[in-house]
Amino acid sequence: MIPLDEARAFVLAGCTVGHPRAVPLAEALGLVTSVPVEAIEDVPPFDNTAMDGFAVRAADTAGATDDAPARLAVVGTLAAGAAPDVPVGPGEAVRIMTGAPMPPGADAVVMVERTAVVDDGSAVAVQVEVGPGNHVRRSGDDVRAGDLVFPAGTTLTPAHLGVLASVGVRRAPVHPRPRVGVISTGDELVDGPEPLGPGQIRDSNRRMLLALVERADAVPVDLGRIADDEAAIAEAFAAGAESCDAIVSSGGVSMGDFDFVKVVLDRLGDMRWMQVAIKPAKPLAFGTIGTTPVFGLPGNPVSSLVSFELFARPALRKMMGHATLDRLRLTAVADEGLPRRPDGKVHFARVLVTYGEDGRFHVRTAGGQGSHQLAATAAAGALAVLPDGGGVGAGEEVRIIPLGDLGTLA
Repeated sequence: MIPLDEARAFVLAGCTVGHPRAVPLAEALGLVTSVPVEAIEDVPPFDNTAMDGFAVRAADTAGATDDAPARLAVVGTLAAGAAPDVPVGPGEAVRIMTGAPMPPGADAVVMVERTAVVDDGSAVAVQVEVGPGNHVRRSGDDVRAGDLVFPAGTTLTPAHLGVLASVGVRRAPVHPRPRVGVISTGDELVDGPEPLGPGQIRDSNRRMLLALVERADAVPVDLGRIADDEAAIAEAFAAGAESCDAIVSSGGVSMGDFDFVKVVLDRLGDMRWMQVAIKPAKPLAFGTIGTTPVFGLPGNPVSSLVSFELFARPALRKMMGHATLDRLRLTAVADEGLPRRPDGKVHFARVLVTYGEDGRFHVRTAGGQGSHQLAATAAAGALAVLPDGGGVGAGEEVRIIPLGDLGTLA
């Protein structure tokens, strides 16, 4: 058997980062910048107010209090988006709305809560002394033209996209999402609700793998369910290698299998057929057709999911330019024993996860651990990593790999 780390290293070495291109900001969420991004203008582009209130000369508010307010003449109103065409002279003020540019002559803003309008709105009583710059957002206070906004290798979050929009970027230079073709093969597979014939099963893996590809932020491409026909399988893989950046298939990778998938991939590509020292998901095939990576995952659904998480998902993240390829490894407390037998493999037990009052994650088995028991795995929040040995006892710590977002746990 091949150690897990060796198999992962081989897979990752066969996947390269996608060629950079510029994409609209609406399509850039979660992608990684391919080059440094510099600001071409100041943000904000002009001095503006952080508050609704009155733009004033700070000197005119000297000594102002609730009992002895400074009385200023109101000479105009300035809304956000309007030009500041009314200057503020000595003893004057301009009513101003949040985000509006500072009018000429004004050097401070008094928030509306510390003022009172008098004389039918022609004057304002300022009830507090303010200094120059009070509630004023200066031009370039966030970003200045020429500043490095984000370095290459930045994963774009919603806030990053907002910053790019604020500096006038409309297309982000990124490593694109790979198009990942998913293939199911086998005469025994059936789609839809039609009655099953003798020896038939429903095709669950293709739907699951398409969803896993999408969750990995790649673009899933359904290459269909292909019958056990060598020519049809060859056509599907060849077409997928031509139209996609990677291919994921399940089944036909176990030692001793005589399967058309093996025959076709050995003819079309440069493949390595491995037995990895893990349970589930021991069989794995990986190689390329031309330059297109091909992941041959095991056919049992739980094995297929675990194999995707350990090999395909980090490889796809590498193709998208991510520096961090794996999910976080967390430490949890086993609320019940997670036993296993020594067999030279790392076991990945499917576990339920809760967040305790002690501020720690707690796990217990999700139920059936068979490689065919997908329903139990669907309930699982994580994989518990059990090194070779006797397992983990109740109350002991165990490393876990989250399968989704643990941030919503109570």
